[in-house]
Amino acid sequence: MYVKICGLRDAGIALHAARHGADAIGVVMSPASPRHASDADAREVVSAIRAEAPDIDLVLVVNTLPAAEAAAIAARLGFDVLQLHGGYSRDDFDAARAILPRVWRATSIEHDPDLAAGDRGEERLLLDGSTPGSGTAWDLGIIGPGTAARRRLGDDWLLAGGLHPGNVGAAVAEVAPGGVDVSSGVESSPGVKDPELVAAFIRAARG
Repeated sequence: MYVKICGLRDAGIALHAARHGADAIGVVMSPASPRHASDADAREVVSAIRAEAPDIDLVLVVNTLPAAEAAAIAARLGFDVLQLHGGYSRDDFDAARAILPRVWRATSIEHDPDLAAGDRGEERLLLDGSTPGSGTAWDLGIIGPGTAARRRLGDDWLLAGGLHPGNVGAAVAEVAPGGVDVSSGVESSPGVKDPELVAAFIRAARG
């Protein structure tokens, strides 16, 4: 089970997540978010992970920056992946991939009911709730095994939205995603990660 811990801006917490088995670390650049990281924050996280856990995927997450600009920032800061969250077009993804080859797409069934993996040319799809970063759970039954939506998703996608250590195991059992992503579900307050919750989430995700 691939596990991404997102919304990090503290190198110490990023290293803690890596030491407990995280596969990916996400850094958010979105000024309206309580998880917004500055260039300096991002550089510290990238530097710390590169030094100790170079195999971990470092993911820059954006939702308002123009795609090409975001890709250039991700490349400059040393990220492996750019995650475009929201209403980016196929042209946006093409522009981003011309700068940074690994681009992920994050969206929701509510916003894109005919969603199919790969239809923006993304490397990986992340399926979230209708209000990203809110920690709000959503009805996973619509992507359950055998549903039309699930057939369009395939198997190598990440589940997000309302996950926390107490429910991630059941969510994985219900819809069998390729991986999971968490941010607010491992926080003690908005934007502040709790080390114990981070470790507990990773354990629970893997059963």
